[in-house]
Amino acid sequence: MPISEAIVLGIIQGLTEFLPVSSTAHLALTPWLVTRLGLANWSDPGLTFDVALHAGTLFAILLYFWRTWIQIIRAALGGKVVRFSETSDDQRDLTPEEQRRERQLLWYLIAATIPAGIAGALLEKRIETTFRAPALVAAMLIIVAIIMWFAERSSKFNKPLPQIDLTDALTIGVLQACAVVPGVSRSGITIAGGLFRNFTREAAARFSFLLSTPIIAGAALLKLHHVMKEGLPPGMATAFAVGIIVSAIVGYITIAWFIKYLKTRTLTVFIVYRILFGIAILLLGYVGHYAG
Repeated sequence: MPISEAIVLGIIQGLTEFLPVSSTAHLALTPWLVTRLGLANWSDPGLTFDVALHAGTLFAILLYFWRTWIQIIRAALGGKVVRFSETSDDQRDLTPEEQRRERQLLWYLIAATIPAGIAGALLEKRIETTFRAPALVAAMLIIVAIIMWFAERSSKFNKPLPQIDLTDALTIGVLQACAVVPGVSRSGITIAGGLFRNFTREAAARFSFLLSTPIIAGAALLKLHHVMKEGLPPGMATAFAVGIIVSAIVGYITIAWFIKYLKTRTLTVFIVYRILFGIAILLLGYVGHYAG
């Protein structure tokens, strides 16, 4: 694999894993688009490189939310918990009610992860094959954009993350299971689910990102298991390392920027982008620029 391809795909993964535009769609379509447009001859990077990209974004989200995860786990285990931000050392003791909510949050995250885990296990073969058809990806980009638009229109934006309940978590978890289809966007559909449950945009994004941690970790470990059995293909070691580093750096920057963005902005720009991108893919297919 050319290093230039590893860098480009690492940047795309770092950006699109956390923005509501579907990382799987962009990773599946980028080599196809580059080749069809005559810019280069890129092939699907395959399972090995997927491991690198997922490992990089896993490092990014663990690094950004490490304080939050420590807080959640300590609360769940009954330890003393303090409130601190991801980006500063400011902290204070939590009230008993706040500690109770922190304990609940871990179990809500676990419950919300189960539907996606089941869907991934049952549909693993289709995820890697038929679900990656460009026409299906384009359709999902547009359909979920419309869902996000309805979520923006209907939400009251009045529920912060500490007020999450089991119904909220399960609703978002079931929607996350739909993200096994490329083009849906795990972050897009889960943030929309949070908005349908009247979360603030920032709270919806935070829960979406926390919820992504076990999913990304599970996907990376599963793919790593397959790669370890077969070994790295010749010449992939450098691309593997580059993919991890680039996707981790870009992913961290994207998380920080997107959470700040949602404090004052809407999802409109991402909705419009998804629709335009989906239409462009369908038009390219219509004029015969892809097979199948």
